[in-house]
Amino acid sequence: MRYVVLAFVVVILAALFAGLFFLVRDQGRSTRTVKALTWRIGLSLALFLLLFVSYYFGLIRPHGIG
Repeated sequence: MRYVVLAFVVVILAALFAGLFFLVRDQGRSTRTVKALTWRIGLSLALFLLLFVSYYFGLIRPHGIG
């Protein structure tokens, strides 16, 4: 499960930097920035839901500090 979450985070960061790249390169003349940032939001929500479902089914457990 750790690797799945890590893969999601890497893809979310890639979409974020793609949005930044398209913003600088296209100078607001195309919709590629909006599409990249929409992907980032969708992936973030999917990761959030994946964590909730994993907790519900017992695939992950919270642990306290100390």
